[in-house]
Amino acid sequence: QVQLAESGGGSVQAGGSLRLSCAASGLTASRRCMAWFRQAPGKEREGVATIDTTRGLTYYADSVKARFTFSQDNAKNTVYLQMNSLKPEDSAMYYCAANLGYCYSALPSAFAYWGQGTPVTVSS
Repeated sequence: QVQLAESGGGSVQAGGSLRLSCAASGLTASRRCMAWFRQAPGKEREGVATIDTTRGLTYYADSVKARFTFSQDNAKNTVYLQMNSLKPEDSAMYYCAANLGYCYSALPSAFAYWGQGTPVTVSS
C-alpha cells in the first residue's frame, strides 16, 4: 500500500522560508515521478514542481521558479520542497503526489498517489 506523508507546513511572513517533506512508502518501482501540488481555497489544484527520482530532473511552475527547490533523499525515500522568498499568493494546502514511471505531466490526473496535504500560510 502506497503512503505519502507530508510535513513541514506552517505560517510564515512574506519573504520567509519553509521546507516541506514527503516520506513515501510502498512505491516499489525503481523509476517514479514525485510532485508537489498546491490548492488554495476556491482555486484549482496546480502543479508546483516535479522530480524524476531516477534522473533527478526537475520541473517548476513559472510562479515558483528560482524560489522553490525540489530535492530528494533516496535512502530515506523522502522528497523535499524548499520554499524561499515566500509570498502571500503561495498560501495553500500543499500536496505530495507520486506516480510510477517517467514524469510526463504536471497535471493532477497524471498522478495516482496522494498525501493528505500540509497547509502553508504566508502573511504580508
